[in-house]
Amino acid sequence: MNPFSREMKYDFKVDLGRAVDQFTGYLKSNGWKVQSSVQGDRAVVQAQKGGILRDIIAAERALTFTLDQTSGKLVVKAGIGKWIQNIGVMALEVILLSELFLVVDVPEMLWNEHVEKTLLAKLDEIVRSSVKS
Repeated sequence: MNPFSREMKYDFKVDLGRAVDQFTGYLKSNGWKVQSSVQGDRAVVQAQKGGILRDIIAAERALTFTLDQTSGKLVVKAGIGKWIQNIGVMALEVILLSELFLVVDVPEMLWNEHVEKTLLAKLDEIVRSSVKS
């Protein structure tokens, strides 16, 4: 695993559509440009923000979150990835098998600290509220 990405594991399944809708809504309401794709038990959310992020990270990069459900479990990964044009029309298998997370430099590591504390905490809250019964 890329040392500059984060991973959270859950011992339950969630309603991925609901979780992604809530998370993308949260991101958009906080000024992020967002694109997402949910296909079966897999989802990808990408987010970009102007201002400091655009100054620190190249324009073709984005915060990338993957959600993958298997055998009653959910794995969420987050890191800096390449902005994928038209993510909604791509097969998630192609996206998830590619080098999704990039090696980052020091400013991006500092940005990841913000991501871990803020966005992953919100995503964790949303995931826990989206448990399938």
